[in-house]
Amino acid sequence: MTEPTTARVRTACAIIVGSEILSGKIDDRNLGALARTLRKLGVRLDRAVTILDDRATIEREVREASARFDWVFTSGGVGPTHDDVTIEAVARAFDEAVVVHDEIDAMIRKAYGERVRDAHLLMARVPRGARLVRSADVPWPAVVMRNVWVLPGVPEIFQLKMRLVEAEVGATAAFHSLSVFSSLDEGHLKPMIDEVVASHPAVDIGSYPQWTEPVRKTKLTFDAQDRAACEAAREAFVALLPEGALVALEG
Repeated sequence: MTEPTTARVRTACAIIVGSEILSGKIDDRNLGALARTLRKLGVRLDRAVTILDDRATIEREVREASARFDWVFTSGGVGPTHDDVTIEAVARAFDEAVVVHDEIDAMIRKAYGERVRDAHLLMARVPRGARLVRSADVPWPAVVMRNVWVLPGVPEIFQLKMRLVEAEVGATAAFHSLSVFSSLDEGHLKPMIDEVVASHPAVDIGSYPQWTEPVRKTKLTFDAQDRAACEAAREAFVALLPEGALVALEG
């Protein structure tokens, strides 16, 4: 059996801000993009919460998450309208004021030119003490307050900012994921799954029914930062399958 790694895994929390998501008006498309990015970087997304556009709620969630996790990522609430309160809430979470960032203000004025309005300039506000993260291919900066990334909710822009996250957070050991597809359902597989879970504690093992697949009835995943550990766990599981129950391997 492969020995589990003793290195501490970096952790993260996602705070998805948007009454429109909780009301069903808009589907969230940012959490998956963030999770996939963090997996590549070796950061484990331990918690995700979707909350209303409410200052007190955002403030509380950010304050608590900042103390618990290495990184926090908020999504939404950074525009110019009445329900965009994330910047103010993040500032309050760190007992800071909201200030106008001269550099962002200048960028907005340049982008809009004669069409600029006071409402546009509201998007130049940041928590006092926040820093800007940018790159050559993502010149419009992301606002980072200590360990909290304050990101826009627009999916196309959010996903673009993932390039900045990759560069700034940096990669340690990425998570590996291997899969097994079986013709047996979970009821038949449970004893085998339990045996492998008990003997390979360093590997996160998941089981997912494939309801629309006539042959691939269950997908098993084996995740860890140590690929050898993933392979050992998968091999142990495959060895327990009865003849004909293995459909395919992936990863």
